[in-house]
Amino acid sequence: TVYFNSRPLANLAEEIPYLAQVEIEALPTGGWGYMYFPKNVRFARTFGKPYLGMTARFHKSWGDFGGLKPYAALEYETAQMLAHGAHCSIGDQLHPRGTLDKATYELIGKAYGRVAEREPWCLGATPVTDIGLFQVPAAGNSQQVSGSDEGATRVLTQLKQQFDVVTTTTDLKPYRLLILPDCIRVDTALAKRLDAFLAKGGSILATGTSGLSPDGSTLEWKTLGLKPEGMSPYQYTFLRFGDGLEAGVPDSNHVLYERTVRALPTGGSTGQGRIVEPYFDRTWDHFSSHCQTPDDKVSKYPIATLRKAGKGQIAWISFAAFAAVANHGSWLYRQLIANVLKGLLPEPVLRVCAPTTTEATVMRQAKEGRTIVHLLQYCPERRTKELDLVEDIVPLHNVGVDLALAKAPKQVYLAPTKQTLPFHYEAGRCTVNVPVVTGHEMIVFA
Repeated sequence: TVYFNSRPLANLAEEIPYLAQVEIEALPTGGWGYMYFPKNVRFARTFGKPYLGMTARFHKSWGDFGGLKPYAALEYETAQMLAHGAHCSIGDQLHPRGTLDKATYELIGKAYGRVAEREPWCLGATPVTDIGLFQVPAAGNSQQVSGSDEGATRVLTQLKQQFDVVTTTTDLKPYRLLILPDCIRVDTALAKRLDAFLAKGGSILATGTSGLSPDGSTLEWKTLGLKPEGMSPYQYTFLRFGDGLEAGVPDSNHVLYERTVRALPTGGSTGQGRIVEPYFDRTWDHFSSHCQTPDDKVSKYPIATLRKAGKGQIAWISFAAFAAVANHGSWLYRQLIANVLKGLLPEPVLRVCAPTTTEATVMRQAKEGRTIVHLLQYCPERRTKELDLVEDIVPLHNVGVDLALAKAPKQVYLAPTKQTLPFHYEAGRCTVNVPVVTGHEMIVFA
């Protein structure tokens, strides 16, 4: 096959009629990082064309002759492809002598041998998802994900949520929840689609200026139920959790590094939590310590709002919560999103009792009548200024999995070993304990 590499995947909806397959070039150490593939594969797989991930054997980027990555990294990268239903491609570049490097192909062969053992549970598998995540429009020919896209991918992956990346023209029927991250413009056509989604019982989470004008001064999607007053004059404010948002959060005022939108609930919306404002912004003539000025007074502005809409619900968070995760990494922002999602999606398709480093996906082989849960436990570590590396595979023990199934399975087992696992089925959910996850485990519900 011939595929023109480095495609701007944000433009995939326009290019897909002319493509036989979609290839996602994502060599993590070559500048793409480990978030690029998970985000883009969730978009590529919505078009009904064959899709594959492309990594390489290089320690750094393309043409890194003599640079051989650790096996653990290549196992992780191919396991990620399998977990998302993608075919696998491992790139190399030929030496000018025209000879293949023995160590390189021993490495690739070991990784592909593992893939081959697991193919029967991956071929023809399609994702089982709850959430449609809108992607932030890319500027020009950009291939890289935005901060909002990366933050959303990180948060939802860490929370073990099952999601696809969608556009304004995607069929929304398969989803129970839609997320408009940080800065999605809602025109008349999209507003009509979103309102229809709510009318049928779906839920929506919007954050930041999504549904508003870019300056936060005007409500463009009336269903949000907000009275906006523009952006806060303070760069740094504080979050006082409450009104259902406080689960898992220490009782304190927590700094928010992103500017908020000042908006009040209206039209049946209720406010949740409160924004606490500082004494002043720290400047040359208003000095306070080394970073931001401390918290002063509780404002009238909520952290989030919630309202009924049609048969569904709509929630709004008053700042760019997903970009905040990508830019600052505070676990409190993830916890805020988790607490909001719990109200919008109380029964997700999958729950996993595992660290935030564990990735989990749900795939379905309809023809074989089985559902496969993939668990991945690899931990990329920033070991240089620019490279996230994977060298070690550390086992994770006694992982609880709770999967929504329409009926009880006849058996639950691990693939490819076919080791059976005891399970419990009740009220539409099947629970099982996985004794050990060594990098990548596949749990088959058949």
